[in-house]
Amino acid sequence: MNLYEHTIIARQDASPSEIKQLTEKYSKIVEKNDGEVVKSENWGLLNLSYLIKKNKKGSYIHFKIKGKGNTIQELEKNESIDKKLLRYLTVKVKKFDLDTNYFARKDDSEKFEKKESIKN
Repeated sequence: MNLYEHTIIARQDASPSEIKQLTEKYSKIVEKNDGEVVKSENWGLLNLSYLIKKNKKGSYIHFKIKGKGNTIQELEKNESIDKKLLRYLTVKVKKFDLDTNYFARKDDSEKFEKKESIKN
């Protein structure tokens, strides 16, 4: 089994319930094609670098998937015809980083501690 990181960008006007439906829909497609979604993360609404289909922002959803090449082909085939999505990207990786959450909001206390350690 190969390891993949797969990110999709949904339209900025998608509601939280639509985001949840998209996550479930694509997770089921992976599972139907002998794959496994190890982890899925909702990164939230982020600014895009440039306009895509007249959208300035997009809702990012990230999947960590174990599967074969045909699993990803079927997933991307379904995503290419979905009008709710702006873009998708799949990257093959050697191992997953399951510990780090790059888009988690940090507490003010953590920010304060980092500033203090820089001053010293």
